Formats: sequence, structure tokens, C-alpha cells
Amino acid sequence: MRVGILGSGLMGGKLGTILARAGHEVVFSYARSEQKLRKLAREARGMAQPGTPREAAQEADAVLLAVHWSRIDDVLRETGDMSGKVIVTCSLPMNEDNTELVVAHTSSGAEELAKRVPKARVVSAFSTVPSEVLFGVFEARRKATRPGLVYCGDDSSSKRIAVELIRDVGFDPVDAGPLRIARYIEPFALLVGQLAYEGKGGPELAYRFERFAK
Repeated sequence: MRVGILGSGLMGGKLGTILARAGHEVVFSYARSEQKLRKLAREARGMAQPGTPREAAQEADAVLLAVHWSRIDDVLRETGDMSGKVIVTCSLPMNEDNTELVVAHTSSGAEELAKRVPKARVVSAFSTVPSEVLFGVFEARRKATRPGLVYCGDDSSSKRIAVELIRDVGFDPVDAGPLRIARYIEPFALLVGQLAYEGKGGPELAYRFERFAK
């Protein structure tokens, strides 16, 4: 698939790199400098290239949204018309200092995004995973037992695209249901992230919830 990456931070950079190495055509976009985008594309190898947000979304089978919530409106302006596009969002609706969710309980970042781009097809995924674990999961993706990754959305064809991306990163996709489920997933995702970074075990702590479940 052609995957446009909106956001060149840890999540966008690492997911874009993994998807390029999995064989997808990836366009990195939205960085402080074009030099950073060129570096990401060069290190990702495969069919990766730098571009503008508009170029990343153009002809894309899926657009991965991985920018801070405070930059959502800006990146959408640069992207232009997103009608009909599959947007896989991993952006939690965080405040400026990343201490709490600015949208929670009655709505979610994914639902608010769907309102801002009403003709797009939004799927929420990847936000529960600290970016440091992504390469380890990708390298072990052929193992019989793989960590699960929750996703949700209202459009079945868009969710099928998200499933393929989730599997290529190395997770077993777990369908949590419609997009409104994101309002329950996002607070949990924030908790997982806090435990992962504050705990002695580092980001791998995020997977202990799975082991408890089993």
C-alpha cells in the first residue's frame, strides 16, 4: 500500500520506518525541516520518500496521523481535502505538557478528528503502544504468540486496511468495535504509557496487561 505519514516524531518516524521495511510505499511528512524527512526516508530504506502533507495524502491508501494534538488543525490545513481517505490515528488528545487528556469520557480524539474531517474514514489504532517497543515487535512478528493491538472504527473497509498495517508492524489486531470505543481506550492508553515510562521495567511494562489477561 501507499502510506502517508503525517508527523515525523517518535511514533510517526518509527511506524513509517517499519511499514517501509515491511514493503509499503511510505511518504514521510510534517517535520521542522526537510532534512529530517530526507534522513527518515533514507534510514527507512525500501520505498520511502520525503514529501509535504499534501503529497503524503495524495494517492494514499492510508494516512497515518501521528502529530501532537495541538498540531492537528495545522497539519490538516497543510494536507488539504481528505474526503474519502482512510486516516489511522495514533494521536492521543493531550494538553501542551502531556500531563492529561483534553478530551475524555464523553468523546475521544478519534471522534473529534472524525468531526473535523467528516468525509474521511477514521480508525483509531497504535496509541496504546510506547514507540520504543515497535521495532522489537516487528522483528519478532513471525512468532506464533504476538502481542495484541486494539483498534476501533465505524467503516469495515477502512478497518481491514488498518488490520493489514497492524499485522505488518507485528501485532495481532483486536477489533474493539465502533469509533466511540476510543473514548474508553484513550484514558487506558495514557495510563499504559505512564506506567511504561515510570516503571522500572521501561516500556515493556505495557505488555504486562496482556499477561494478566491470559
